[in-house]
Parts: sequence; C-alpha cells; structure tokens
Amino acid sequence: MTSRCSRRGFLGVVGMSAGATLSQAVFAKALNTANSRVAIGVCPEYDRRVTDVLSTMFDQLGGLQKLVRGKTVAIKLNLTGPTSEKLNSMPNQMTHWVHPQVIGALVSLLGSAGATRVRLLESAPAGTKPLEEFMISAGWQPKDFERAAARVEFENTNFLGSGKEYARFMVPGGGLMYAGYDLNHSYRDTDVFISLAKLKEHRTAGVTLSMKNCFGITPCTIYSDEAPEAEPAIVPVGFRAPMHSGSRVPPKSAPQPVAESKDPGFRVPRITADLVAARPIHLAVIDGIYTMTAGELPYRSQSMAWVNQAIHPGLLIAGLNCVSTDAVATAVMGFDPMADRGTPPFERCDNTLRLAEHLGVGTRELSRIDVVGTPISKVRFRFPPLSQIAV
Repeated sequence: MTSRCSRRGFLGVVGMSAGATLSQAVFAKALNTANSRVAIGVCPEYDRRVTDVLSTMFDQLGGLQKLVRGKTVAIKLNLTGPTSEKLNSMPNQMTHWVHPQVIGALVSLLGSAGATRVRLLESAPAGTKPLEEFMISAGWQPKDFERAAARVEFENTNFLGSGKEYARFMVPGGGLMYAGYDLNHSYRDTDVFISLAKLKEHRTAGVTLSMKNCFGITPCTIYSDEAPEAEPAIVPVGFRAPMHSGSRVPPKSAPQPVAESKDPGFRVPRITADLVAARPIHLAVIDGIYTMTAGELPYRSQSMAWVNQAIHPGLLIAGLNCVSTDAVATAVMGFDPMADRGTPPFERCDNTLRLAEHLGVGTRELSRIDVVGTPISKVRFRFPPLSQIAV
C-alpha cells in the first residue's frame, strides 16, 4: 500500500505524545484540523476477503506505510469476559469478541507495511496467565498471529507484566474523572496505538466501539475492587467495579479522582474520554461482520431467556480518529452520535462521543467527517435501543 499523505496529516490530532498536557485552546485548534476520514467496507464473512477489504480501506485512509514503517505497533484487542461466557454456545468471536481472522489480517497488513514489531494487548481475566494461554483456552492458535508478521508479541496488560514499572498517562486539561491513569508499559512503549473493537451496544455506556474498548487497558491490580490502598497489587484480583460505581479510589500511588459521582452513567463515559485523551488512538478498527445486540456480554433475563441476539451486519469500519470513527459506527447502528443523555443509545448515560469531543480528541459531527468506501445509508443496521429490550 502506498501513502498519499504526510505523517502529520495521517495522524492528525491523535498523534500527540501520550501524557502530553495541552490547554483547551490548543485542543480546540487541533480539533479544527483533525483528520476525520472514516472508511466503511462491506465484508460478508470471516475469510480471505477480510484482508482485501481492510487493505482497500487503509488505502482509502491514506495508507499504512508512513504510519507504521520501522515502528512498534500495539493493538488493544476486545476479548471481553471469560471464555465461558457464550451466547447460545456460539464462539465468542461470533458475538462479542473481535474475530481472529480480523486480528490476523490486521497483523499481516501491518507487517507488509513495514512494522518492525506488533504487540497484541488485552487484560486477560485470569490472573497473570499469559495472553497466549488465554487465547488457547478459547480455542485460538496464537502461532497463527505470530506467522502473520515478522515479530509478533503478546502481553496481558491486566498487571505489571514484563515491565518494571507502570507507565503514567496524565489527562490533558486535568481530566474529567481522574487526573491520570497508571497502565502497563506496553501502552507507552509503542510508536503506534491501534484499538481493534467489536461493533456492540453497552449496558452502561450505550455503545462500545474503539473508545470504550480502551476502558479495558486499566489494570485490575490498581483499579479493581480488591486493589490495596497504598500500592498496586502484584496479582490482579477482582473486577473494575469501582470504575463504574465510585465505591473506592485507586491506591494512593496512582492519580486520584477529580470528580465525585456514584453514577456509572456519569463515570464510565468520562473515564473512557479521559483514557483516549491521555493515550491517543492512532488507528481505530471496528469488526462488525458478526456481532450481537443488547450489550457487551451475553446476558440472560430473569426468566433465563437470552436477551442478546446474534446479528450479521457484514461490515468493517476504520478511521484515523477514534471519535469520528465511533460517530460513524454509532450512525451505522441506527443511532444519532449527537444524541444527549436520555436518548438512545445513551438512555442512562452521558454521551462518550460528546465528552471526548470536549477534550479535543475529534469530531462527532457527521457533516464534518469524510466517509469513504460504502456510504452509511447502504450499510445501516439498526440495533434495538436497550430501553426496548425486556430484561
């Protein structure tokens, strides 16, 4: 693939170094010049066509070479929840995980574009088990990813991992919920950061796309309900419940809250916006070939009937700006990215897109986004609002 724009033009506002502190005035100026091009590609199945469709989409975005040649690339996967949580016994990748075919295709294209190292990252919900072992427990073959490019590495980012210390990312402008976040070193020790997400609704945040995918970069050694009061735990235990509920603060060693609220619909969107401002996403890729409705995980109602429904939108979405990419994806799902709290899909939460836009990360206004490839109107696949789903 060839590049048709400069590195500065390709990265736009999200190319600023992680942890940099900018004034709101600088953010506003950056937002006006951000590259907000988003590509939509029709891809009916998880087969060899995934590579071809993604390749075309990346060319439409300006190419990968100037972004990744000679660089280390980190990819945050979306493998939410344990392997045992399945909808109707379907493989997780057909409902709420990104599919290994999309991961492998992306890794292969990055290698062909000249990336010297590709790291696959996720906070595996199984203690300090290596990410490769978590993949194997799901029936995946990590060696398939290793063969896709010259140097592929894996890191379970739910704890310190192979690093000697946590990397601190301060939120430009002071933060909406926390002043900063302490994360696994892999989110700092990279030149390019990619969020590879699934096209899904979210019971707390309305939608979970490339930005909400980054909620999972926070390690449970620091942000769980069982983290120590002073320092991070050695082994991750518990869940990120305090991030949702505000039931407790992180250890004293980590940056502390700058806002007080017990409302998950207030907290989760602000934490998500904080994270993508502090740890910018250079490329957002969303797997919408197969997915499900009614939330981020399989869920049963009180009658033990499945609330979720497996669906087949048959598309991929990619963009250079995470806010713009998620805005297009939200529109594809049949929702308005400009909607306020109380309107689907944000019935019970604040709009993460609006908050990230406020921080200067990118624009959510469809009129300011250059959609290339297939028009939104041709691929719109309306998700039922969560408020209409019986639980």
